[in-house]
Amino acid sequence: MAGCGNMLFNPVNVIKSPLIRYGHKMRGKPPTIARSLKQRLSDENPQDISLTFKVDIGFRLPKLSRQDRLKEHSEFKQRKQERTLEKLSRTQKLSVPLDKVKEEWSKSLAPYQIKTAAEHYGVFEHLFGDAYFYPQVMLDVLYKQKEEDLYMKVHRGNVIKPSEATAAPDVSYTADPATLWTLVLTNPDGHFSSDDSEYVHWFVGNIPGSDVSKGDVVWDYLQPFPPRGTGFHRFVFVLYKQEKRMDYSSLKKEQPCVNLSERTFRTQDFYRERQDDITPAGLAFFQSDWDRSLTDFYHNTLNMKEPVFEYDFPPPYIRPQVLFPLRQPFNLYMDKYRDEKQIAKEFLLRKLKNVHPFRKPDPPLKYPNAVPLDNSKVPSWLRTEIKKARLGWGRINDY
Repeated sequence: MAGCGNMLFNPVNVIKSPLIRYGHKMRGKPPTIARSLKQRLSDENPQDISLTFKVDIGFRLPKLSRQDRLKEHSEFKQRKQERTLEKLSRTQKLSVPLDKVKEEWSKSLAPYQIKTAAEHYGVFEHLFGDAYFYPQVMLDVLYKQKEEDLYMKVHRGNVIKPSEATAAPDVSYTADPATLWTLVLTNPDGHFSSDDSEYVHWFVGNIPGSDVSKGDVVWDYLQPFPPRGTGFHRFVFVLYKQEKRMDYSSLKKEQPCVNLSERTFRTQDFYRERQDDITPAGLAFFQSDWDRSLTDFYHNTLNMKEPVFEYDFPPPYIRPQVLFPLRQPFNLYMDKYRDEKQIAKEFLLRKLKNVHPFRKPDPPLKYPNAVPLDNSKVPSWLRTEIKKARLGWGRINDY
């Protein structure tokens, strides 16, 4: 017992293990570092409701009654037990009508899958803030191409180039002719001067039924123009159902409108002012990035210089230079501390040295590594550079 007591209260053991106090191990962090109970409760129950609460601003989804669900289940069991369908499927002779499949999908799973895709791309967050909706009206958006009978269809985030979306698309959906609708195409990623604003590319209001051509054009169609270096931009079609005829005279601009400041738009403000009279019901969106056709569009249509964006990478960390670097090539080590422009100039001049304006370049060596060097006393770092030049490797071939 005396030995145990000496071991238990030995100050040397306490110094080696600060978490051991009289034979007990502390669980968790010390009280000076750990969070209090009040802090933990505040993290689990935030005061900001927007972090945990989302508002459904769309139409309520129809729910099947118990009898309808039982009927569908019994029909499914009957189809599953049919031997003829199983045989046709096994022999790859079963024909499935795609129109009926699409119609069934639009009635059952489409609102949920479109909403999930929109949440994945952040469409609801950047357009409506803390609100969302289930798209129950299926939008068919088709961009006609120069070739006959060729269309680019807008799905849920597919890529369409600006050169493929120069003209207004054909938009169709199923609606009662006595109803009124509003169609808006907006870009939440492309505003040049404001992070929380958008550019509206198309706005047609008071559409009778599904005839978009008979609606009131508030903003005429403007093709996508994502600047070079900014990656993919989202272009979102939102279809609103109107409760009455809307007055959009305060938004309407002189057509054609190519002034980008007059196309500044915020979907959240637009909906808040008219949320009692319009309800979002349809959604479709695509992505687009820069292509060469936009150079002419910026210069001749928007009458502005084409913007080009580049990311400023932070300079890499380089250790202080030492007098005798060990276990690394001498030339590569010295290049770390030289001006990059000077290095690029040397490589370019080295390549231009063997280029003649009127003669073809010399054919490459058939077996580059088998050709001996002229001087056997070439240092190892220079030997590697000669091998790279013969094999066509390295920065000299990038110019």
